[in-house]
Amino acid sequence: MYNENPIKRRASTRIYVGDVPIGDGAPIAVQSMTNTLTTDVDATVAQIRALENVGADIVRVSVPTMDAAEAFKLIKQQTNIPLIADIHFDYRIALKVAEYGVDCLRINPGNIGNESRIKSVVECARDKNIPIRIGINGGSLEKDLMDKYKEPTPEALLESAMRHVDILDRLNFDQFKVSVKASDVFLAVEAYRLLAKQIVQPLHLGITEAGGLRSGSVKSSVGLGMLLAEGIGDTLRISLAADPVEEIKVGFDILKSLRIRSRGINFIACPSCSRQEFDVINTVNELERRLEDVITPMDVSIIGCVVNGPGEALVSDIGLTGGNRKSGYFDDGVRQKERFDNDNIVDSLEAKIRAKASIINGRIPVQDLNK
Repeated sequence: MYNENPIKRRASTRIYVGDVPIGDGAPIAVQSMTNTLTTDVDATVAQIRALENVGADIVRVSVPTMDAAEAFKLIKQQTNIPLIADIHFDYRIALKVAEYGVDCLRINPGNIGNESRIKSVVECARDKNIPIRIGINGGSLEKDLMDKYKEPTPEALLESAMRHVDILDRLNFDQFKVSVKASDVFLAVEAYRLLAKQIVQPLHLGITEAGGLRSGSVKSSVGLGMLLAEGIGDTLRISLAADPVEEIKVGFDILKSLRIRSRGINFIACPSCSRQEFDVINTVNELERRLEDVITPMDVSIIGCVVNGPGEALVSDIGLTGGNRKSGYFDDGVRQKERFDNDNIVDSLEAKIRAKASIINGRIPVQDLNK
């Protein structure tokens, strides 16, 4: 496979959210946010575990009240993944979740009160080695900036971000990351480009309020893809009006498509046409469903005919090429004598993929794969 990756990551400093490194060349971390009531501890813990099961590196939890802060304490005790607390306005909530072991604070220093309150939060974060994310959003810019710019612009987002950065700079606190999200792709992309030239800290990427599962995934893929291809971005969240689990899946798919980070199976599948010798679409959909638990990076090509099938199979870990009644099977680009009955392709491929994953992970001998 063509393996040269032209992307050169933007140089940045490094912070740690729990044990997850962010910036300075670390793998781009994929995160999501719970949408349960934080005070519903059981539901929130269940959702965090579901996110962790599909590969989330970090999970953000909204903590709008002191009751939610007390619930956060219980949530933190029952989960292992690093947790970010999303806090606005009340600095006392930030102090409380810091006491309860939060791994990162998502705040805008300027909206949690006067300088003494900001200082108390920053000093607490410094003492407990907790990083901060400054989160700027095109939908909630300061009034004076809206008066100045009349509407959200890249320059307005940048000015807002730098205000908060300047506060942390004055307090000699450099353990932070910044986001400048907007729902418009070009607005967000240009704001991130401007910010990337102004600071050395890591950047958290996102197209905020991107939309539903399909439209939001497309919008996020376009916007984040542009930035990631330029080397901008150290962690990301896909903001979808959908199950948060889907945000993690889409995030990894974006990184996988750019060969920045691989997790799980990369299915290479034809869109199908009248040449197909088996039901390609249902085969791929069923395999994706069955193999969600496989995290081993692997290329699997599933092509319905012999036009492009052999070529794709040559550069895949496992390849399937459609044939009349039985389809050809390739392992590491080598065609095998074994062929798969077209009526039983899903079961056969699942078994081979799981066995291949075990070989890659060193759990079974190579010679056992084709028995």
